[in-house]
Amino acid sequence: MRVVVIGGGPAGMMAAGQAALGGATVTLLERNKKLGRKLAITGKGRGNLTNAAALADFIAQFGATGPFLYSPLYRFDNEKLRAFFAGLGVPTMVERGGRVFPESEKATDLVQALARFLEKTGVRVINGQRATAILHARGRVNGVACGDVTYPADRVVLATGGASYPTTGSTGDGYRLAAALGHHIVPVRPALVPLETEEAWVREAAGLSLRNVEAALYEQGKKLAAEFGEMLFTHYGVSGPIILTLSQTAVDVLHRGGKPLLKINLKPALSAEKLSNRVLRDFSAHSRKAFKNCLHGLLPEKLVNPVVLLCGIPPETPVHQVSREGRRRLVEVLRGLTLHIRDHRPLAEAIVTAGGVDTRQIDPGTMASRLVEGLYFAGEVIDVAGNTGGYNLQAAFSTGFVAGSSAAGE
Repeated sequence: MRVVVIGGGPAGMMAAGQAALGGATVTLLERNKKLGRKLAITGKGRGNLTNAAALADFIAQFGATGPFLYSPLYRFDNEKLRAFFAGLGVPTMVERGGRVFPESEKATDLVQALARFLEKTGVRVINGQRATAILHARGRVNGVACGDVTYPADRVVLATGGASYPTTGSTGDGYRLAAALGHHIVPVRPALVPLETEEAWVREAAGLSLRNVEAALYEQGKKLAAEFGEMLFTHYGVSGPIILTLSQTAVDVLHRGGKPLLKINLKPALSAEKLSNRVLRDFSAHSRKAFKNCLHGLLPEKLVNPVVLLCGIPPETPVHQVSREGRRRLVEVLRGLTLHIRDHRPLAEAIVTAGGVDTRQIDPGTMASRLVEGLYFAGEVIDVAGNTGGYNLQAAFSTGFVAGSSAAGE
């Protein structure tokens, strides 16, 4: 059985190795000079390869397309993935939020381990080859064209990734290759992407990281989603784990012409009454200070001026002259710092791509195309996109495992 795998990312490397273990003669085509370029930068270079969450929780992280992943995740789950890398000399550890990293905290160790796996299983790796077409006749694949060069194949695994981080080689080639064979491509858009705000004051707070805050997304007064954890202010808006998770909903709202609103509760551990009492105590202790100078116990330095502005209280007002209504407005701002989302950052800056090959045209038990015999899909080229925290890499490895095993064994 001749299997050609297109794409040398996590899904492609896993698929190639598993197909070789299944007895196939495997060729892996990678357009870059090196394998796993995007994998090498995941988790800020630390390699967040999966999450320790239970299967049901894993599925929930992918929203509407989550059920499609039940079969591949069941066959090759997070524990099997950790055991796989341990067997390749890369032990792993669990951190806050269930995130799983190599003990070395080096994503490059994952890439090197997968390269050893390919070498051990006898996969022929060809770098610098960009697939231009999947060849087929009478409804089944028979090869892959890379310009004038053709690689004959009985089975082809398409694992080219999405369209984010194009400098790593993810430029959407897989969508074009799949569409040319008749597959429906769900419109591609960024997922896990920073958001831009209308408010200019965010530039004052750029670089500020907040922990243990709650961010909620609204549209026309309706609460759509909320997340608790860490976020970051940037010169254009907001980013960080909870913002990235909310961004999938925000992007959908923006793309249908809506206007999403973000509210940040800076003090989620305190009820409105308790926070009001806290403010009153601080005001009593600093009654002679100017309003702008009595907020440092409540806020990081970079948020003092924006909060003063949003409260509508003149900054030089003596604290003892701030009215009850003024204190109420301060509590309201602290519990709902409001930002108007005007756009998302470009697709090139997204961690993950939403959209891709329609899951209805793929058999989740084998990852085989329902339209073209001998064609399989793996990884981000498929229309599945999960939250941040290692979920998307696990999906890539799991679908790669199933696609490679099926391509060799069916």
